[in-house]
This record gives sequence, C-alpha cells and structure tokens, in this order.
Amino acid sequence: LPLLLKATLLRLASASYHPFYNGFYYNHIMNDDGDGQDKVDYFSGTKLVVETSKDPVYSYNGANVTLPCHFRYEPDLGPKRKIRIKWSKLRDDYTKEQDVMVAIGKTYMAFGDFKGRAHIRQASRHEASLVISDVRLKDDGKYRCEVIDGLEDESDVIDLRLQGIVFPYQPPRGQYRLNFHEAEQVCRDQGAILANFNQLFQAWSEGLDWCNAGWLADGTVQYPIRLPRKPCGGVHLAPGIRSYGPRHRHLHRFDAFCFSSALKGEVFYLDRQAGMTLEEAKQSCQDEGAEIARVGQLYSAWKFLGLDRCDAGWLADGSVRYPIATPRANCGPAEPGVRTFGFPSKGRFGVFCYRER
Repeated sequence: LPLLLKATLLRLASASYHPFYNGFYYNHIMNDDGDGQDKVDYFSGTKLVVETSKDPVYSYNGANVTLPCHFRYEPDLGPKRKIRIKWSKLRDDYTKEQDVMVAIGKTYMAFGDFKGRAHIRQASRHEASLVISDVRLKDDGKYRCEVIDGLEDESDVIDLRLQGIVFPYQPPRGQYRLNFHEAEQVCRDQGAILANFNQLFQAWSEGLDWCNAGWLADGTVQYPIRLPRKPCGGVHLAPGIRSYGPRHRHLHRFDAFCFSSALKGEVFYLDRQAGMTLEEAKQSCQDEGAEIARVGQLYSAWKFLGLDRCDAGWLADGSVRYPIATPRANCGPAEPGVRTFGFPSKGRFGVFCYRER
C-alpha cells in the first residue's frame, strides 16, 4: 500500500508540471503579485479547429441526409489521431442536449430514436460528418458536432431544416379546446408534429395569416398575421407573429400549429356517384391498398405535389376538405389553399387516400 500511494503521488506531482501531453502544450503564467499562484493557463502550439456548414442543410421526411463536419489541426499533426466524436441535438434555447451518437475510431454508438438511423461518415482523414437515414419530422433542428482530443474539446453547430408546411388545426370539438399535450397528440394523429417558431415564421413569410392562437413545440402560444385587423391584435400593430408567450401546458387551451413534411407516398382521390359515408370512404381506400389520408398528408400533397381537386373528400379525422393549387370559379377563394367543410356529422362525399410508394 505505501508503494502504491507513493507511485500515485509521484504521478500527481508530475502532472502539476505537465498537465497533459498529446501534442498540445500548456504554459503557466504567474500573476502580477509574484506570490507564486497561477493566474491562468494559456494554450500554445497546435490548435484544434472544428467546422460545419454555415448554411442550413435542407431535407425532407423519409430522406437520407448528411450533416457535414470537418476538423483540422493548426499546424497539421500528420497521421490521423484517435479522437472522440460526439453529435448532439440542441434545443432552440440551447439549454438541453439530446445525445445522438458517440464514435471513437470505427466504434460508435447511436442513442434513442437515432439507433439504426445514424452513423459517422469518415471519408477523409479529418471528417466527422453525421449521416441520418429515414429522416423524421422531429429531426428538424440544430446539431452540435464535437471533437475531443485529450484535453482539447472543440465544436460547431449546424442547422437541419425539413422542407414542410405549417397548418393550423382545430379538433372536431371546436376552437381553443386543446392543452399542450393534446395539441401534440392531434398533430401526430394527422401525420405531423407541433411546429416550432422557425417553421411558423417561415410559413408566415410565405403568406400564412391566421387569427387563432395555437401551441408551438416549445410550449408558447402564437399566431401569424399578414394583414393587421381589429380582432387580431389591432390595426395599428405591424404584421408579424403575435405571441402570448409560454402558457400552462395542462390548464390553458388553444388550437395547434402542426408541421408536416414532403411525402414518401401519394395522395389520390376516390369517388362514387352517390358519394360515401366516412366508414365507406375508409373501406374504399383499403380496397385500393391504401389508407384514408390524414390532414398533414393532404397539405403536403397540395404544397409539394401540386394536388388540385375541386371535389370535397373525407379525411381520417372525420373532416371534409379539398386542395386547390389553381384557384378558379366555384372552387372557393381566389387564393390557393386547402378548403374545409369542417366535420360534418352526416353527408356523402368522396375520399382522399394515401398510399406509400
């Protein structure tokens, strides 16, 4: 035991003169008082630099995407060193990180929803790019690429944005009936997720104008206004995103802003001469090897595939809607959009079906 203790103390003493050696060098600077206390350690010699794309990387639901990340040493240290690579997904406010993947050499481990979908691409000596397959709606966001070499730890952040559409949603019960958790669920039920602020802002910049407040993914309640008017914050406020700020996730009730991305399949319309009830509509889709379309799928088909049909059809939530890409007489307002008849308790209509490709 005394010999072991002595060896440990010797190593600790040695470390006080050379805190770590891995090709990097640290100098101790004495403070101005000359009392023998260290003022600061400064780094000299080789510098580790990590770089990702400064521009966002765009993808869509179901696609494969690569988030580029490269590192280098200044000056170059020659042959590749055995470093640790860590990828994390950030919250919008940077307060919390979700582990995505850790890699050391050719050994790596992915976490959570990224298991089986993520790996590191190391096509070159100093590459640490992240490859995500079968991209999902909630993959949208900021990612941190972190490279660790001994005591050196450098990182950079890259933005993954999904091409998609934001749509406001009210349940059959009517306006302002959803708490935050119910809003999350109704968006999932429609093949979507709660939109984040950046997605809502993008939708507003593309023309979304909606006077009803809705939940966003961060627990805030907001709504986009292009044309200021009295019931929507007043005529004297500039156009923009109106915000109620964070609301109580259980007690307060609003609508929801959902986000859906491009589709892996197709939406098509079926009809019978006499129309169909909702149950008949669901069966008709199944007979075609499909399922009745969800609201998010209809919006995505309208936005990304140019779906244009001036015939009303059932959707999975019991609503009746139709998409118009080219406005014309007898097909609703003069602007493109998805028209709605609400949630009729009875009636016979066609149906929109969705089928995977």
